[in-house]
Amino acid sequence: MADEKITTTGIAAHGASRLASVEIDTFNIELKDDEGFLGDRASKGAFRDILEKWRKPMRKSGEDPFGKEPTENISKKLLDTVLVGDDAEASAVVHSAIEDFAQELAHVTRRFLKTKAWQKTERIVVGGGFRDSQLGELAIARTEIILKAEDFKIEMLPIRHHPDDAGLIGALHLAPSWIFEGHDSILAVDIGGTNIRCGVIETRSKKLPDLSKASVWKSEQWRHADDGPSREDAVKRLVKMLEDLVAKADKDGFKLAPFIGIACPGVIGSDGSIEKGAQNLPGNWESSKFNLPASLVEAIPQIGEHDTAIVMHNDGVVQGLSEVPFMRDVKRWGVLTIGTGLGNARFTNRNGNGKGER
Repeated sequence: MADEKITTTGIAAHGASRLASVEIDTFNIELKDDEGFLGDRASKGAFRDILEKWRKPMRKSGEDPFGKEPTENISKKLLDTVLVGDDAEASAVVHSAIEDFAQELAHVTRRFLKTKAWQKTERIVVGGGFRDSQLGELAIARTEIILKAEDFKIEMLPIRHHPDDAGLIGALHLAPSWIFEGHDSILAVDIGGTNIRCGVIETRSKKLPDLSKASVWKSEQWRHADDGPSREDAVKRLVKMLEDLVAKADKDGFKLAPFIGIACPGVIGSDGSIEKGAQNLPGNWESSKFNLPASLVEAIPQIGEHDTAIVMHNDGVVQGLSEVPFMRDVKRWGVLTIGTGLGNARFTNRNGNGKGER
């Protein structure tokens, strides 16, 4: 696929700051301190570094409960098991790491809350791969306690859906309202530095118009990090995954909307190009001449008998949007996604949602 602008009859766009349910006040803020990007202090890698720090003194005395296993190879599942296991020393090491990480997450969250864009935030949901573990949930709960002890009036909760599902379900809230008239499902894409995931999202909007019962009907995942493809090959593989899902949805009798919602890392320009933050994706996705939504419209110009509409937004934003139906009782809320880095977005509810102005 050559680096050239593509003209199509479909709709390909970047998700705006004003959506049907919320205003996106800010996203992908890159706060810094003397040590670099602040988000790096509350990432999955940061937790591993902290765990390694606590293993070192145990290792020197020959009493490391994890033996010679490299810290980066210890699974979240094993760490969760150790937390509730009979080995008190091993459990203490993990608890120590959780406490230190919670202190770092509290420090980072504190900095966000002090920015103008995050003022008066009432609730923060925490997503990303780290949340999908008992140790992640403990770290989130401990962070809330630390902040409340400092008189921050803030709730911190694990994101409701599995992070993999949240990154797809949130795409529903990028769609214009007409999408849900006569259709019961959409296509969603979540692009990450390791995986590309696609899914058919069942809206269930007839039973609950607020989309609170939306779910992933079927999904496919490709771990592109193992294959090292070019950008062009990655797009071709993505198109094939989407075409397969369209066929499966049609066979199963779904009324698939002519819409694809995309979650993608980085700062996304108003024309759908990626300005920065896509360094972990296969190939150069930051070229001003590359536009993923336009490329997909070119490859999939129609779904059913209608022109395809495609909207792309930051992955942290989309994961946060999965929480829209459950944020009716607050006005201003945010999301932090703990992964390779720290994704972030702040929202203000529209259309009378929430308790109103303070």
